[in-house]
Amino acid sequence: MRLLLISIAVFLFLGSPEAQVHVGMHINIGSQPVWGPVGYDYAEYYYFPDIDVFYYVPTKRFVCWEGGKWIFRSSLPVRFRNYDLYRMHKEVINEDKPYLRHEYYMNKFMPYKRKHDQQIIRDSHDSKYFILRGHPEHNKWIQQSGQNHIKRNNDGIRGNKKENIRRENDKMNRGHENEKGNKEHGNK
Repeated sequence: MRLLLISIAVFLFLGSPEAQVHVGMHINIGSQPVWGPVGYDYAEYYYFPDIDVFYYVPTKRFVCWEGGKWIFRSSLPVRFRNYDLYRMHKEVINEDKPYLRHEYYMNKFMPYKRKHDQQIIRDSHDSKYFILRGHPEHNKWIQQSGQNHIKRNNDGIRGNKKENIRRENDKMNRGHENEKGNKEHGNK
C-alpha cells in the first residue's frame, strides 16, 4: 500500500508539465560590456528605451529597426551618435529574439526613457566584474589570478612557458600512445 501511494505521488508530481522544474544556471558576466548594468550574472539582451534599440550580448551586436526590418550591427547607427551607452538606461531581457515583441518592450520600459540612474559594470567594485577587459580593476585581477595560479601549482613545475607546454604535450602523447596500444591489442 505504501509503495502504491509513493508511486501515485511520483506520477502526479513528475507526470504533470506544471510540476516539472527545469533548473539551469547561466552566467555570462565575462561577455557583458562594461557599460552594462550591474546585478546580472546573465544577460542575453539589453533594451535601450531612449533609442528603442536592443543589444545582443553573445554576439556584441546592436539590433536596430532599419528599412522595415531588424538589422544586427556592430555599432549604433550615426543617428544615435550623441547618445552615451554608459549613461543610458538599459533593461536586461533574457528571452529569445525580444525584438519580435518590440512593441511590448517599448511600452513596458517607456517610463525609463531619459533616466540615468543605473550603476554600470565599469563603476562597480564587485570583484566578479573584474574579469571584464575594460574594467578599471581588470589588470589587478589578472595579476592576482596569476599569483593564485602559482600558489595552487603544487606539482613543482616551474620554468618557462615553452617547457611547460612541452611537458603537457608529452603527457597527452603518452595518453594517445596508450590508447593506440590498447586498440591494437583489442583491449578497448
